[in-house]
Amino acid sequence: MLHWALVFLVVAIIAGVLGFGGIAGAAASIAKILFILFLIMFVVALVMGRRPPA
Repeated sequence: MLHWALVFLVVAIIAGVLGFGGIAGAAASIAKILFILFLIMFVVALVMGRRPPA
């Protein structure tokens, strides 16, 4: 999931540089949501005493 967050972040940066405002905003929003979900899942895994999947 972190991989997809980083992919959408890169897409947002490239779209922003090229001037595609709507696409950049949408990709940045998706990246932010995926990153937050990843962090929540990571914290839950730490609390449960299990290692996150590789």
